[in-house]
Amino acid sequence: MLSFGETNESLDLQYQSHKNMKKVCLIVFSVVLFFGCEKQDRLVFENYTIENEDCGNCPKISIQYPLALGQDKLSKSINIALSEEVIEKLTYDDDLSPKNVEEAMQSFSNSFLEIRRDFPDTEAVWEATIEGSISNLDENYLTIQLKTYIFSGGAHGYQATQFLNFDLKRQIEIDAKEMLSNLDGFIGFAEKEFRIQENIPLDQNINSTGFMFPEEQFVLPENMGYTPNGFLMWYNQYEIASYADGPISILLTEEQISPYRKKNNTAN
Repeated sequence: MLSFGETNESLDLQYQSHKNMKKVCLIVFSVVLFFGCEKQDRLVFENYTIENEDCGNCPKISIQYPLALGQDKLSKSINIALSEEVIEKLTYDDDLSPKNVEEAMQSFSNSFLEIRRDFPDTEAVWEATIEGSISNLDENYLTIQLKTYIFSGGAHGYQATQFLNFDLKRQIEIDAKEMLSNLDGFIGFAEKEFRIQENIPLDQNINSTGFMFPEEQFVLPENMGYTPNGFLMWYNQYEIASYADGPISILLTEEQISPYRKKNNTAN
């Protein structure tokens, strides 16, 4: 069920007082989830967007992600996890300990302005873009994909994709591995699929074609999650290969992942 055009006035007013921030744009949408035969729970999200005003001496910052509206444990877990990730990515000022996204944006700006003061000939303008979206939602798990681009000087910026996974029954954030059964079996299967995709002979070292797996042993990526097309395993740049190689991903179909997909039967 989608409902467009509604806004959260209190949240909007909170940011009007900050002249270097644009208004928050909020679109409300809701998802109905069934956690049992007789109980119906509902997740309601706002499309939360905030960016700084465009000016010649300001870094470009744009943040967007789904914000859960409820006061239940699950909604709070989602919001805390997302805000903590955004804050961590934007905090460059060691003198600040941002408590929210807005303060983290200020930290990012402060660090850029400090560089400008120390090196007035610096022409490059810092940039941060963070976009979050719901990747998958079923009766057991919610996966939110967070895409980040950060440029803070140097030859190029850094791009990363992250998956945040939530157990809907326990109403907490979990590691992606907790959504899988027979983890050792899954690792073996994933390695075979990786070798096939990347043309690495089964009888050769996993790094024989130029990859950089630690201790020359295949490992699962830090970021994995369900998508509408299957289970996505995502290695960010530098994780197992050079920057020039870009991110490397493996998509396992529903049929492939089914034997390893843990069914969450815990009562809410």
